Amino acid sequence: MTEGAAAEGPAARDPAAGGSRRWTAREAISRVGTGFTELPAPTGTYAPTGTYEPDGPDGPLSWQGYDAARARAADRTGEEESVVCGTATLGTATAVLISFEFGFLGGSLGRRTGDRLEAAHTYARTHRLPVVSLVATGGSRMQEGMLALVQLQRVARQSALTRAARLPQIAVLRDPTTGGGWATLGAGADVVLALPGAQVGFAGSRVRPPDADPAAYTAEAQLTAGAVDAVVPEPELPGALARWLRLLGDPSADPAPPPPALGDAGLPDTGWEAVHRARSARRPRAPVYLDAYFTERVEISGDRCGGTDEGMLCGFGARAQDGRTVAFAAQTGTATRPAGYRTAARLVRLADRLRIPVLTLVDTPGAANDAEAERRGAGAAIADLFAAVAAARTPVTTLLIGEGGSGGALALAAPDNTWATPDSYFSVIAPDLAAAILKRPTEEVRATAGQLRIRPQDLVELGVVRGIVRPARSRPPSPPGAALGPPGPAAAPPPPG
Repeated sequence: MTEGAAAEGPAARDPAAGGSRRWTAREAISRVGTGFTELPAPTGTYAPTGTYEPDGPDGPLSWQGYDAARARAADRTGEEESVVCGTATLGTATAVLISFEFGFLGGSLGRRTGDRLEAAHTYARTHRLPVVSLVATGGSRMQEGMLALVQLQRVARQSALTRAARLPQIAVLRDPTTGGGWATLGAGADVVLALPGAQVGFAGSRVRPPDADPAAYTAEAQLTAGAVDAVVPEPELPGALARWLRLLGDPSADPAPPPPALGDAGLPDTGWEAVHRARSARRPRAPVYLDAYFTERVEISGDRCGGTDEGMLCGFGARAQDGRTVAFAAQTGTATRPAGYRTAARLVRLADRLRIPVLTLVDTPGAANDAEAERRGAGAAIADLFAAVAAARTPVTTLLIGEGGSGGALALAAPDNTWATPDSYFSVIAPDLAAAILKRPTEEVRATAGQLRIRPQDLVELGVVRGIVRPARSRPPSPPGAALGPPGPAAAPPPPG
């Protein structure tokens, strides 16, 4: 339990937190949306048995002075509870907004708070609206004891129902976001944004170990730890929320066409030439492909298990050709860390739930295989991504843009809709490593590459990939993603979309 659960102070900046000024609930709403319409407050209070009961004097525990504390909080803030709920327009999207009033008993959660949160999620599901939570809370309300704490189960249930309804949930972490509010509405959202310098952590400043590093309990630290997707400066927050809501609210049943190749159009003559070209520093990498494919994009970050991997780019973008939303998970040419696989699996599952098609770009020499990767669960992380792609009902399209190193690359590939660029290869293992395992001398590496049949045209002939995409500039009349097909008269099927 955090100190904010009993706080009665005004919504001012906490110097110890190092954050920006604390907005009131309605200030936060006005900064991100327009046309706010408040939802009516529910009547009665919820009991764990599922019935509604009136509160006695000083609340359910008869905590002396609790009624007076609530009255002072209401007089000071103008609010009747620690959350304000309603609908507003954010950019072009309408959303249900849940905004915490930290000045009301530290933004703490009690039974009446739970009533409002349940009503807000129910309204969102009934009207098919996304939920945006502007969180600023110190935790559960101590004056209501366990009846306050079990509201976390209630909030988690409502979030799960909204998730099952395929509606996106976005959290904005204000200062502070601690305790159960962080562990439910905050960390449990699909996308987690935070304001710079906000105090974020399960433990508030008064209940941490005396030697705890305060820098570990910040938005920036949570970003590094993979628990926050982005730290967004206050002036940029309205635009960021509008982009997220626009992109996450655009489902489609059509597969994403593979991008056109951005490198050389010629095919390699030998397996070793394919390896050499795929490993070239001059070959276009994932960021170049993403810039060409999307007019705008937003990224998620972190595996929610304590890790991030800069070599795996994941997010959602507006496709340049038609503006529709496509999710992406792209390797950038480095050995993929366990956190990268978990982040990609998180992306695929979110896109699948929201019915947004997925594009994956494969480019890795393989999975990271150092001791730290093993300690972080490399095998389990790769298995999780295999499972996410295999179970996805939304269409997944893959383009091999460089190295396809063994299972660490295959985990990101669509089983029946993978394409290749002319400057790529896919192999059960890198030819040089294969030669080492087979105890062949280094001069036989080139021959081994040929035996493995790893060239793009080999992959088409073997049925591993559907076709080879051309550079768009090499054949202007053809649509982006047109396939070269295998050698000989047979042509590969046309790309989807």
